[in-house]
Parts: sequence; C-alpha cells; structure tokens
Amino acid sequence: MENLRFHKGEKRNDERFSMKLASHGELYVNDAFGTAHRAHASNVGVPSRFPIKAMGLLMEKEREFLYDALKNPSRPLTIILGGSKISGKIRLIGRFLKIADYILIGGGMAFTFLKAKGLEIGASLLLEDMIEKAESLLRKGEQKGVNLILPSDCVVKNNSSSRKIVEVGQIGEKDIGMDIGPKTIKIFRDIIRQSNSVVWNGPMGVFEEEMFSKGTQEICREVGSVVGRGGISLIGGGDSAAAVRIAGMERGMSHVSTGGGASLELLAGKELPAFQALEERYT
Repeated sequence: MENLRFHKGEKRNDERFSMKLASHGELYVNDAFGTAHRAHASNVGVPSRFPIKAMGLLMEKEREFLYDALKNPSRPLTIILGGSKISGKIRLIGRFLKIADYILIGGGMAFTFLKAKGLEIGASLLLEDMIEKAESLLRKGEQKGVNLILPSDCVVKNNSSSRKIVEVGQIGEKDIGMDIGPKTIKIFRDIIRQSNSVVWNGPMGVFEEEMFSKGTQEICREVGSVVGRGGISLIGGGDSAAAVRIAGMERGMSHVSTGGGASLELLAGKELPAFQALEERYT
C-alpha cells in the first residue's frame, strides 16, 4: 500500500477513510512508534474499529524504556536539545523544566532563545512567534533552579560561505549560525561528564556539512561515554539518531529511539494518541 500520508483522510483522521482501511483486517497491531504522537487515521481511527488490537514489539520496547528511564532517573539528569524543528521542542521544554537538572540548547533552535535574550543573531534561523515563549521559559528555568544553558559561541557562515567562530553577541548582520563553537562544546561536555542520565534529541549544527559537524560529533562522543560510567544515555530519533549511526556509536548508547517527536513527547510525560487508541475499549 502507498504511504498513507499521501491520502488527505489520513492526516484528518477521517472516519470514512478509517472504516475503509479497517474493513481489510480482523485484528490490528501497531508497531509504528515514530508516528505514535500523531492523531491520524491509521493509528487512531482504525484501531477504534477493532475488538482485538495490540502494540508491536518495537512499540512496547520504546514505551517501556522511555517511561521507565525518567520515572526515577539517576541524577544529575541532562536533556540536550538541538536541530531546526523548533516549535514542538520549545513547547515541551516547559515539561522538561519539571524533571531536568540541566537543559542544553544548541542547533538552530538556540537562536530563538538568544534573540529572546536581546542578542543579535544575524541571518540565523529564527521563529519570531516563539520569542515570547522562549523568554517565558528562560524565566521559568531561573525560578525553578534549572540550568538552561545556551551557546556562548558559534560557527557562522556569511554570503561568501566563509567559516568563522564568533561570540554569540558578535554575530554579524549577514552571518548564519551553523554549529556550536569550541567554548560551548567544552561547557556542554563538562556538564555531560557530571551527568548520570542524558537525553539527546537534535544535532548541534548542520552536521551534514563536514565543516559544521564538529559540535554534533563531540557531543555524540561525550554522550556515548555516559554508559561506560554506569549512566544512561537516551537518543531521540531523527537527526540525532542519524548522527549516532554515522559515528558508529549505536552500541555505546543505552537506547536509540526510532521516533523523534514521539520520543520527546513520551519523555515529557505526554499521552501519545496511538497508545491511547490501543488502550480504549472497543464499542
């Protein structure tokens, strides 16, 4: 069958579309953890039409590991967030402030927070409608005593594609932030070294380009050392999981999740629509 997200009825959780899909089976098993946070037809509408339904082995493993890991984490607990998918992660930081000792923010999402602190970010990635939310989260972090750490320097490029390292307060008008700088790498590594539980979701820069990959590589190596000290390291899916695979460090992590957004929402304590649909009684 073609990818269901090509059908309009999938994203809308359309009732008729769900009924049509459900008519082809007698029991339902969902093993797609990567989409468990979406209320779509295939993982919410369809299971509601089956008296016999269950989660697959992968879904079961993901839920058990991610639930248990943060139920009573070994502290200090550090959560590392990066990447360019800003809005969803910013909304979840409020939940993470309740459980984390440190929250390290890098990657594209860091620039919205830097802007919220009144710093110039040049032509770097910015989500303007999230600036106020970022300001609120920075205040809450201070009130709760959670160390919410932003980059102190970064690697930028400009129109000429040249690469340079600058302090975050000295980003030029045409500069684009592409990676965390060496000072930030050291600060982040020092915090990870003293942590017993680490959750990482999102790269520290545009790691697909070699000249901007150092931040992600260094953080990946440091997170990989946590298990060797008897700690726990959880890797959210998506780009951070890809970075771990590229570095050949999958076996060095406690768990590499197959779901990016799904793993973050589960770690933040949210009920995922796909899990709820499997637990609802058939009527």
